[in-house]
Amino acid sequence: MVKKMLFFSDFGIDDNIAVLYAFFNKEIDLVGVVADYGNVSKQDALRNAAYLQELTDRRDVPVFAGAELPLTGDPPEYVPDVHGVEGLGPIIPDIEVDYTLENFHGIQEIIERYPNEIIIVNVGRLSSLAAAFILYPETMKRVKDFYIMGGAFNEPGNVSPVAEANFFGDPYAANIVLTQAKPPVKIIPLNVTSGAIVTPALIDELDAYYQSIGSRVGKLVKPMFDYYYKFYKERNPELTGAPLHDVLTLWALLNEDKVVYRNIPVKVIVNRGEAFGQSVGDFRNTISKAGFPVHHVAVNFSYTDFIKDFFITMKNSKSHNGAH
Repeated sequence: MVKKMLFFSDFGIDDNIAVLYAFFNKEIDLVGVVADYGNVSKQDALRNAAYLQELTDRRDVPVFAGAELPLTGDPPEYVPDVHGVEGLGPIIPDIEVDYTLENFHGIQEIIERYPNEIIIVNVGRLSSLAAAFILYPETMKRVKDFYIMGGAFNEPGNVSPVAEANFFGDPYAANIVLTQAKPPVKIIPLNVTSGAIVTPALIDELDAYYQSIGSRVGKLVKPMFDYYYKFYKERNPELTGAPLHDVLTLWALLNEDKVVYRNIPVKVIVNRGEAFGQSVGDFRNTISKAGFPVHHVAVNFSYTDFIKDFFITMKNSKSHNGAH
């Protein structure tokens, strides 16, 4: 059955590849995209979303302007070294966008239109999703399911020794979502997504295919990926590829039986200090556990199934108006 997905994203490289994966996947009906600050500014995220709309010829998918700032009130820090100045690696999109677009309420309208059908996938900071719970608490009860890329459990973080970027960027928002969302939220944490390694050889094979069919949108994948891989390789020379965190989160939505979850009480540390933004999960094998909200935390997935599906799906580009 096709799943109706509302995608919250901060439009860095792995986000952009995840959006293309959703466009090309016949099992996903992308009903809307919320563009947030995070890897890049909200304005750049909106522009990247509009750019992908144009290249994929999918102007039927509405783009909503999300949050510009975290609930912490701190100015956001962008990461051009990872995702490029524009969030597309070396690519500078030549496109004009109407930045006056403030249509956040459209999220409410879409959920009301498809009650108990919408699955929200959030792969960036959680500020916009938290705002939706603050503004539309009754509407948000009609969301069928939540998948969140965020946190790191029993493993190091990527922005501090203990914290992952999405939760660290706005821990207040992460806690609002984890306390307000209809449980269980499915959390796909950094320690799992880091295993979703895609190799340059696989990307080269896809690129050869995109070049052969003249897919405008497909031709974006290799330059974006190469930029992203270079960053990861410099940070950790042992890596054989780059992790597509956000693609794995979408894949988990479609492959429930190929992801191992545990029911775990979870909270996020909001106190300033060394643990700021840390995701705490009570993984103890005891009957009595911490009184935090209990969610499904991913602990493992089938890598071979993931890679096979990613490759097959990304070759679907021809049938989705990707070739011009």
